[in-house]
Amino acid sequence: MTLTSDLRPLTSAERRRRGGFTLLELLIVVGIVSLRPLGARTFSKGICSLKSGVLPYANFAFSPYIRTLKNMKRSLHGAEVTMIARSFPIATARRAGGPCRALALREGGFGLLKQRERASAFTLLELLIVVGIIGLLMVLIAPAFTTIKGGTDVTSAAYTIKGVLDTARTYAKANNTYTWVGFYEEDVSQPSANPAPLGIGRIVISIIASKDGTMLYTPPLTGLVTLPSANLIQVGKLTKIENAHLKTFPDPTATPPPDTFNTRPTPGSPPNDLTARIGNDATDPSTAVAPASPALRFPYPLGGAQYSFAKIIQFSPRGEGVIDNSNYTFTRICEIGLEPTHGAVVPSPTPANVFVVQFNGFAGNVKIYRR
Repeated sequence: MTLTSDLRPLTSAERRRRGGFTLLELLIVVGIVSLRPLGARTFSKGICSLKSGVLPYANFAFSPYIRTLKNMKRSLHGAEVTMIARSFPIATARRAGGPCRALALREGGFGLLKQRERASAFTLLELLIVVGIIGLLMVLIAPAFTTIKGGTDVTSAAYTIKGVLDTARTYAKANNTYTWVGFYEEDVSQPSANPAPLGIGRIVISIIASKDGTMLYTPPLTGLVTLPSANLIQVGKLTKIENAHLKTFPDPTATPPPDTFNTRPTPGSPPNDLTARIGNDATDPSTAVAPASPALRFPYPLGGAQYSFAKIIQFSPRGEGVIDNSNYTFTRICEIGLEPTHGAVVPSPTPANVFVVQFNGFAGNVKIYRR
């Protein structure tokens, strides 16, 4: 019984455990080798791979012929012939033993890695094409980013002016006094000088208040009047807005609804009442100077001479607002015009993203309109 058991044919699993190979495997290898003289060393590489149980290594010795067996589904020790045609992995080479392992790593695994590196690399022409495409896209996209930045700058400027007006009106009501908000525009390409000449691109804003709660003058004004610095107090710090230009805009051209830039309320008494607007001065001849005939002045710093503000909004203790003009006529709607600028040059034509900040002369409410 023992003899019969020892002489029984080995199963496939037992043959795999013992490291041998079947006659069919040998016939396949000999048949492949006979198709092309490979030499003793190449044949030994294939035998080493089969004896080590590493059939995928045969791909390197016999790849021109093994690939023809891709679709065969006959199993060799549990490994399909289709696996033989796959790339030889380093992990498989490392599992081979003794000289077969060294041979596999030296001539199989590393060689394949070099082939893969060469196949996955970019040529100089491909890199130049990619760089050229990226450069073209940057040229096309850069103006869009510039427009976005310009829109963000002028939006911030409009809300800054709204905040200044709200601060001045609140201070006047809370302290039962008069406040004045002055606007001045200087050259943005130059640092602020003393005294600062008129220019384009940097808006300077200052708030002052009456110390004793009086208006400090008697309207209507018949000549130029400068508010006395001894009776004034500075409210907050000087505010400067870069890359923005005070601009005089004509009356709206449509009627609401909707409530937009072109349908906004008309400032003052139409047509184009310049006494109810704060816009550009003589440095921008493209539109009319506003306000038309300012008669009030105050300096910054108080008692100094760096800035002389002539474009002025006055708020009373009741919160009423009026733009400085020769007769100080109250109007229901007053506005301040803004447009973005890059440098100290008036943009031409007028940009699309322009703003007006309107306030109600009686209620003091502030609203922003954008085109």
